[in-house]
Amino acid sequence: MPDKSFNKNAERDSDKTFDYVIVGAGSTGSTLAGRLAENALLRILVIEAGGSDLHPMIRMPIGYGKLFYDPKVNWRFQTEPEPGLTGKPMYWPRGKVLGGSSSINAMVYVRGHPNDFNEWGAVAPGWSWKDLEPYFRKMENWKGGPDQTRGGSGPLSVTDVSDKIHPLTNAYLQAASQLGFPINTDYNSTDMEGATIYQTTTDKGFRASAYTAYLRPVKSQKNIQVLTKAHAKKILFEGKKAIGIEYFHKGQTKIARVNREVILSAGALLSPQLLQLSGIGPAPLLQHNSIEVLHHLPDVGQHLKDHLGIDHTLLVNQSSLNQVLSPVWGKIRVGLEYLLKQTGPLSMSVNQGGGFVKSDPSLTVPDLQLYFSPLSYTVAPHGKRPMMSPDPFAAVRLGFNPCKSTSEGSVEIKSNDAFVAPKFFGNYLSTDYDVKMMLKGMRLMRKFTQTPSLKEIVTKEYSPGQTVQSDAEMITFARQNAGTVFHQCGTCRMGKDPSRNVVDEKLRVYGVKGLRVADASVFPTIPSGNINAAAILVGEKAAAILQEGA
Repeated sequence: MPDKSFNKNAERDSDKTFDYVIVGAGSTGSTLAGRLAENALLRILVIEAGGSDLHPMIRMPIGYGKLFYDPKVNWRFQTEPEPGLTGKPMYWPRGKVLGGSSSINAMVYVRGHPNDFNEWGAVAPGWSWKDLEPYFRKMENWKGGPDQTRGGSGPLSVTDVSDKIHPLTNAYLQAASQLGFPINTDYNSTDMEGATIYQTTTDKGFRASAYTAYLRPVKSQKNIQVLTKAHAKKILFEGKKAIGIEYFHKGQTKIARVNREVILSAGALLSPQLLQLSGIGPAPLLQHNSIEVLHHLPDVGQHLKDHLGIDHTLLVNQSSLNQVLSPVWGKIRVGLEYLLKQTGPLSMSVNQGGGFVKSDPSLTVPDLQLYFSPLSYTVAPHGKRPMMSPDPFAAVRLGFNPCKSTSEGSVEIKSNDAFVAPKFFGNYLSTDYDVKMMLKGMRLMRKFTQTPSLKEIVTKEYSPGQTVQSDAEMITFARQNAGTVFHQCGTCRMGKDPSRNVVDEKLRVYGVKGLRVADASVFPTIPSGNINAAAILVGEKAAAILQEGA
C-alpha cells in the first residue's frame, strides 16, 4: 500500500523513477552524483533548492564578500538567541546554489589532522585516516610541487598561492617564526602543524567548487538529471522503506520515485530537517509539530558542532589591500587585471595566511587554527542588504578559532512546513573548555603583536583595543564579538550505536531502509580545520560504498 503521506495532487510520472535521488547539489551531493554518474547503467536525479552557479561573484574568488548576504545564492540562516553570546542570534550563511557552500565559501582547503579521522574510525569502521587518505589523493588536482602524498589528477583543483600573497602576509609568517612556530609549506601533506599560506580551491584564477569539479562535467549525460530551484518537502515511505521524494518545482508538488535509495546531501542544517519532516527524529518534537512518528531517532538534529572565532583588527603603517580595494581607482585597476589575466587580489581568498598551532607545547596535536588577512572589512548596509566592504584605513585581520570546540547545538523543526526554516541553536561558549580556549587564543594574538615583525608595522590594535586586558574583559569581548567560522556539522552523526547516532558506517539511517545521509551532518567529531574538503571526501567515500554494493 502506498504511504498515506503521499499528496494525491502531486504530479506522478513513470519517467520520474530513478535508481538514486540525491537531495542537494552541494559539496557532498555534487561529488556523490558525479561519481555515481560514471556508471552509465544508473539513473540519478539530483534535487537542488538553489539555482545556477553562473554568477560572476561565484567565479571570482574574492567575490565571496558579495555573496555573504545574497539571497539569490545564500539561505541566510539565523540562530535563535544565543545565551553564550549575550543573547544575540548568530548569522549562518549557507550555499543555496549548485555547488552549495563550496560555491560561496572562502575556498580554504584543509584536509584535517589524521587524528580527526582516527576519531571517526573509532566509532565508524572504515573511516580512519588510513582508510580515507587515499580518497583525499583521489579527489585532488594539486597545483603545487610534486608530492607523493598529494593527488595530482583528481577533479578538484587545489592551488598553492604562496607566490601571490600580499607582503603583509610575509610579516605574519615572520611573526609566527619569531614566536617559535614552525613554517609549514604544505599542511595537507605529512604534518599539519605550523604557520602557513592557505591552499585554495581555485583553478587559474577561478573558484573551483564541488559542482564545477564533479557534477558539471557529467550533467549532460543521459543517465543523470539535475533539477534546480526544486525544494524537497519530505521523504516518502512504504512501511519503513524509502521509495521517493516529494518536492516542489515550478509551482507544483511532484514525486520522484527510487528503485534503490534516497540520499540526503542537504547539509548539516537541512538534512536533519528533512528527516524530522519525514517522521524520523525525536518523537516529542515530531508530535509537537503534528508529524506522525515513523521512527523515533532522538539524535537527529543533535550534536551540532561549529568553530567559533575572533578577529583582532590591527592598524598598520603601510598599504594593506584596503587601499587597493576601497578606492574607485583601485577597484578599476584590479578589476581590469582580473578580467585580462585572472590574477591579482581578486583571484585570491580573503584568508591568505594562517595555520595550526599548539597553545601548549606538551600537546600532541594543534588546538588552535590561525587566520591572517592583509585587509580588514566591515559589514554595512549596501542597498537592500548588508555587504562586506573593505575599511577605508590601512589595516589587517589576525584571528583564530579553537580546533575542537566542545559546545553542542541543535537543529529542530518549528513547523511541518518544509519552507519554514528550523530553529537553529549554536549553544556557543557553553563549556568551560571553550571559554578557556578563547582566552588562550586572544592571549596568543597579543603575543603576535609584540613580535619584532608586527611591532614594525602595527600602529594600533583597533579591536579589541587596549581597554580589553583582564580575563573577564576578554571573555566579555568574546561573548559580544565572536563569530562562527561557518563549519556546522554533526547533526546526523555517524556511529556504531543506534541509540546515540543517526547513521551507521555505511551512512544508512538507523531504523529504516533505502535511506542514507551523506554530508557534513554525519561527521562524528568536528575536524580541526575548514570542513569543505572533508565534506567532499564524504561524497567520494559514499560513492565508493554504493559502488561496492554495501
